[in-house]
Amino acid sequence: MVTNIYNLTKQELTEYLISKGEPKYRADQLFQAVNPTNVPKHLRDLCCLPAVEKELVSKDGTRKYLLRLQDDSLIECVLLTQDYGNTVCISSQVGCKMGCAFCASGADGFVRNLTAGEMLSQVLVTNKVAKISNIVIMGSGEPFDNFENTIKFLQLVTCPDGINIGARNISVSTAGLPDKIRAFADLNMQVNLCISLHAPNDDIRKTIMPIAKKYSVGELIESAKYFFEKTKRRVIFEYALIDNVNCEPQHAMELGKLLRGFPNHVNLINLNEGAGNLRAPSRETAKKFMDTLIKSGVSCTMRKSKGSDIAGACGQLKTKFVGCGNKGENE
Repeated sequence: MVTNIYNLTKQELTEYLISKGEPKYRADQLFQAVNPTNVPKHLRDLCCLPAVEKELVSKDGTRKYLLRLQDDSLIECVLLTQDYGNTVCISSQVGCKMGCAFCASGADGFVRNLTAGEMLSQVLVTNKVAKISNIVIMGSGEPFDNFENTIKFLQLVTCPDGINIGARNISVSTAGLPDKIRAFADLNMQVNLCISLHAPNDDIRKTIMPIAKKYSVGELIESAKYFFEKTKRRVIFEYALIDNVNCEPQHAMELGKLLRGFPNHVNLINLNEGAGNLRAPSRETAKKFMDTLIKSGVSCTMRKSKGSDIAGACGQLKTKFVGCGNKGENE
């Protein structure tokens, strides 16, 4: 029994409606609209968007949403308004298995994977506030641990008959599952790949990212090179600067050697504090790291932090909301 049409491709929706005695054109009406008004109520009821449990608006215009799904699970997504368009950062799981030391996503453990429709619904909810032009799957959860639903979501959101977001305007962020990176590369979807690296070697990475105990930095880099060879898309590496852990000049030089030899770019991120006892480095330390990395020949930029005043980082709002007995952090 279908309870939410956002899980269905255009073909699946057409076949379902015909099986229920509905005319074929109803599929066009439902697939193209968020809240269709020109179809019978029993069909409108299939368009199940999550309820907005909490909305916080930052002084920089960033909006963070806590959404309640049909089974009462809570997830987060973030709407960022920028000069070049509006970006939504969506979650791929309820909770997370990765257990990264700097992230609050897995604070309550892993609950379940999101369906493709539940991922799409985050785009649709925010699209009602501002026209979405870019999507990043960088919220709570590991997208490649939910591989099939993530791929189906990408097929749904890029479908010309639907919301039709360009593949090159979408980024998928992974903590580093080399086998899934290779499988993703083989699909050649032209979606941007972002890898949460956060360390120049295995010893450091193991202390902050448990996944590093299963997959080495070397394996991860080889899979990144494979992605470039298959797609001709440069790889983006995310690198959170953590004081007294990974942000000294020698770490930058080591990172430069690691990434030499194929097109890539490093997004440096000043740690958004709120998970564990980790702290961001001083501006001077961060600048010295960046300068050293550039001198080593690596393309890099320092990401501007947004939404820090509204628990903008992954998992922070949900953790605070649940911790307040579902009353919300400002109530």
